[in-house]
Amino acid sequence: MKLKRAEKRAPSETIVALIDVIFFLLVFFMLVGRMDATAPFEVFPPIATLGTPMPKGGTTVSVSADGRLAVDGVERTEADLLRVLESAGPGFIRVNAHADAELRHLLPLVARLEALELGEVMLVVTPNSR
Repeated sequence: MKLKRAEKRAPSETIVALIDVIFFLLVFFMLVGRMDATAPFEVFPPIATLGTPMPKGGTTVSVSADGRLAVDGVERTEADLLRVLESAGPGFIRVNAHADAELRHLLPLVARLEALELGEVMLVVTPNSR
């Protein structure tokens, strides 16, 4: 009886090495490539430094973490706050916001204060003590 042996096939090429190379290239380009939009002009972000001391006097407007407002330690609504500042007349306005206050509470308030043209509006910042 003559049995037919199976034909010897050439070993199949493994694709594992090619997959490894593809993943290495993917990781490389993710690390090297820029994923953010860049401005069409050069932008230098501000650097916090210690400056000259703030002038004494003026009015202090406080913004809590949840957006509540106060003038010189007395909690007020925004309309009431603007009325109080207008009646006080021109002067220095200091805005002191909680570190967790959202910009949606702070920026419109600062814009309204500047629109009143009652004096210089300054944001109070505290240097990081770490």
